[in-house]
Amino acid sequence: MTEFIIAHWLDITTTILGLLYIWFEYRASAWLWAVGFLMQALGIVLYYQKGLYADCGMEFYYLSMTIYGYWKWVRGAANKKALPITRFPRKLIIPWCAIILSVWGVIYWLLVTFTNSNVPLIDSFTTALSIVGIWALAHKYLEQWFIWIIVDVVTCGLYFYKDIPFKGGLYALYVVIAVFGYRKWKQMIDNRAI
Repeated sequence: MTEFIIAHWLDITTTILGLLYIWFEYRASAWLWAVGFLMQALGIVLYYQKGLYADCGMEFYYLSMTIYGYWKWVRGAANKKALPITRFPRKLIIPWCAIILSVWGVIYWLLVTFTNSNVPLIDSFTTALSIVGIWALAHKYLEQWFIWIIVDVVTCGLYFYKDIPFKGGLYALYVVIAVFGYRKWKQMIDNRAI
């Protein structure tokens, strides 16, 4: 048992941080950004060790987005009050879909060309979709939950395949929490409209 824990300490630690992160996200608390920063910093090491190079690179993007997200949530509203939860603007759907497809293609090419990744298609897909997901979260768009449901389902299977069982289980839990998170954020929007 001790050997297992030693072998998986990064997986376990980032999973615990991930639980705190999703709890704060569910509650729409700005604390999610501080926990996220630590989780992403450790994730860089974990994903590099497991050969998930796109996920590893994504963590650097996440680190910068935690700073941006915190600023946006706390000071980014026009009236300098906390940023409210809103809906994803329809005019951004087509441009962001094009960005997802382009980034997916570029990351896939990079993984196939410059790494020994044995999961380049899936690793690049979850990374490309996550770029939009974290941006939508930073802007407190309700529909960010739909993006995370897709990412979480695919990532869950990927992480079990890559022998990261705790994070794989965490992403299975993320799917459930994302459904409830969507409902909670929608209720928060509906209550504000009354």
